[in-house]
Amino acid sequence: MKNFLVTGASKGIGFETALALCRQEYRVLALSRDEEGLSRLQTAAEGATGSLDTLCYDLMQPDTASLLEWINRQGGLDVLINNAGLLVNKPFAELTMADWQESFSVNLFGAVSLIQTVMPFLQVTATAHIVNIGSMGGFQGSSKFPGLSAYSASKAALANLTECLAEELKDSGISVNCLALGAVQTEMLATAFPGYQAPVTKADMGSFVAWFATQGGRFFNGKILPVSVSTP
Repeated sequence: MKNFLVTGASKGIGFETALALCRQEYRVLALSRDEEGLSRLQTAAEGATGSLDTLCYDLMQPDTASLLEWINRQGGLDVLINNAGLLVNKPFAELTMADWQESFSVNLFGAVSLIQTVMPFLQVTATAHIVNIGSMGGFQGSSKFPGLSAYSASKAALANLTECLAEELKDSGISVNCLALGAVQTEMLATAFPGYQAPVTKADMGSFVAWFATQGGRFFNGKILPVSVSTP
């Protein structure tokens, strides 16, 4: 049974991705700093043919020793899905350095720290895949929107990191890809575009991310793939 680690699993696309993987008989390790959200995920996964284990974990204040111990108890790791994200919606002139630091801490540095921590597990599995959940906001040439510069810039950095890691890790057999998501009906989208109704549900996108995490590493490496019906 493959082991999948999903960050930001307490709500939105991360929640639905973890649930979709559990229903496909995989072992899911779900991370979030929202303990109540993880509890809701456990309830939703009851009766699934796979297994789910959760850990309340803050990517901005990582406890790598406890994380490594937890993964070891689960039997290692095959796929990492860096889904956790933070969106600050403010005009550029009003953004503080704290806003920028928090955006990059969650959207980029959290992924960097986690990848470095779990690399020893991924290097010993034949089907290792790192999936970074990006955004069309960070996709070069796509439409951009006022108020989202910190979010978009941090997601652009995550996309570039994907290309760099794919090259650096290719001899280790680890595939690294980035899904640049368009408008999906989530809590985050409601923060960015109040009142807007997205054409894609979070459940549908979660199912797609789960499929890509299991199969995409066979066909793609170092790719930033737009997954978008609309932006927004």
